Amino acid sequence: MAEHQKKIRVLIIDDSALVRQTMTTVLEEDPEIEVMGTAADPFAAAKRIKEEVPDVITLDVEMPRMDGITFLRKLMSQCPIPVVMCSSLTEEGSDTLLQAMEAGAVDVILKPQVGVAEHLADHNLQIRDAVKAAAKARVKGGSAHAPRSTAPQKKLTADAVLPPPSGRAMSRTTEMVVCLGASTGGTEALRQVLEALPANSPGVVVVQHMPVNFTRAFATRLNTLCETDVKEAVDGDPVLRGQVLIAPGGKHMMLERRGARYYVSVRDGPLVSRHRPSVDVLFRSVARAAGANAVGVIMTGMGDDGARGMLELKQAGARTFAQDEATSIVFGMPKEAIAHGGVEKIVPLGHIASELLQATIR
Repeated sequence: MAEHQKKIRVLIIDDSALVRQTMTTVLEEDPEIEVMGTAADPFAAAKRIKEEVPDVITLDVEMPRMDGITFLRKLMSQCPIPVVMCSSLTEEGSDTLLQAMEAGAVDVILKPQVGVAEHLADHNLQIRDAVKAAAKARVKGGSAHAPRSTAPQKKLTADAVLPPPSGRAMSRTTEMVVCLGASTGGTEALRQVLEALPANSPGVVVVQHMPVNFTRAFATRLNTLCETDVKEAVDGDPVLRGQVLIAPGGKHMMLERRGARYYVSVRDGPLVSRHRPSVDVLFRSVARAAGANAVGVIMTGMGDDGARGMLELKQAGARTFAQDEATSIVFGMPKEAIAHGGVEKIVPLGHIASELLQATIR
């Protein structure tokens, strides 16, 4: 990193001394990140923030004197700062973290209930990526940080997961498939898009970068808000009109064609573009299985996951859209897809639903 480039200053808030120490070690292994301080509870954190405002906060949920969600809401109303939630996530507790995302948190880091230090150390790259994404995020009342360069690192592509092509996609038919990909800031962006879809909309398949357990609660929450049926995808699920399938956390999801019908395949595999599920894996599979019968949308998020897949979708005859910079929490993924030449049209978040519906009219 160039000497003149400002480091991302992070405040760690967690009641566990072990977590504070481990997180400090993990984050400061990256030359672009500096831990400016730690706090055992929100009251100690508030005093530290009065002295110096951090670029990013990592915040535990369960803490003494004040829980993390309450502190997050107070923080966003008074001094908006990008926050990454760091919590022991169980299936029962995932709804709490959905509340955190709705309150303004930009991402979630998981820590297990046992073996916390080992887990955090083993997932150091993902943790540092989450903090870097948060540093670029637009939060309520705030603005995006200036982009920071990162050293290129070798990443697997979707070829590591996708089976060899099994023939050409069908020519244009009456049934369409919509594929959406998002990361940082995507939970609320996806909610806005999916809430605007009618009950008879074409089948939708979604990859949102999320941890294990979180996607089920996310799908359940969306199902109460949307006219379409929303569920976490299960291997072999058909893609049906009026239904949204969300890739489960920790699994890749691909589209397959059997005769004239589409199904999803959910499987394990290596991280692709540092993610599982990966947007590239989904998009490239949709390009191969559906071709011109597909619509692809890349939304807010950091990194380049989905960029190659968007290009393949466009080359296969699909309609392709990217969320615009002004409405993206982080403009990384849409920007990379645009740079790769895979985007037909750049669209504000509030117009994405109408654009994709228009594109599916035969």
